[in-house]
Amino acid sequence: MKRIYLSPHFDDAAFSCGGVIWEQVQTGDQVSILTVCAGEPPPAPISKYAQSLHARWQTGTNAVKVRKDENRHSCQILGARAINLAIPDVIYRRSPIDGLPICMSEADLTAELQAVETPIIETLKDELVKNIPKDCEIVSPLALGGHVDHRLVRSAVELLGRPVKYYADFPYSADLDSSQIDLEMGMHHDLHPISRKSLETWQSSIAAHASQISTFWNSANQMREAVQAYWEPNQGLNFWYFP
Repeated sequence: MKRIYLSPHFDDAAFSCGGVIWEQVQTGDQVSILTVCAGEPPPAPISKYAQSLHARWQTGTNAVKVRKDENRHSCQILGARAINLAIPDVIYRRSPIDGLPICMSEADLTAELQAVETPIIETLKDELVKNIPKDCEIVSPLALGGHVDHRLVRSAVELLGRPVKYYADFPYSADLDSSQIDLEMGMHHDLHPISRKSLETWQSSIAAHASQISTFWNSANQMREAVQAYWEPNQGLNFWYFP
């Protein structure tokens, strides 16, 4: 079976679904991870906020290249094919009207979508049509946590008029109850069991995104503990769908 996981950024699919992706590859499925916001920043200088992220990530000015290389390694661990689109991350995008950065602070990551950004949804929908075969299962983020790029991806995929499965955006989903998601979003969910071997591979695929560990954890060891704690109650991951 062909499956494609939509990843708003280079790390999202691995963070949220790595254990399941690896298991699906082991059963013979052809799995791809399509990273949406994989484009280079526009020529203008990046915002001070983006500069602060680069400093924390320790990537210097080559953040996109570093993250692309990390993603390539992570996909190799999972056995998935990497596909990258050319839309820049929201931390790099600028208003086509006044040229100012769209995102200038942490709060802007979860702000309402600016009107000047809405055309990106249609652009992304067209890119998804080009890159997703008709016989391919689509797996999209639920956009838990409210990150603007995650919401863009979900909005675009739902314009396709095709069946979609949804994954919970980890680690934003770490403390959320699956039945609460069912109730609030009008969905159902199924559990996909994950073996301990798959858990370990999942943790390694996340560790490959070394620049991003500091976004959520103090160390790779703390990340591994957090992923195991997330896995332990059900020893698997839930996926959602509309009935």
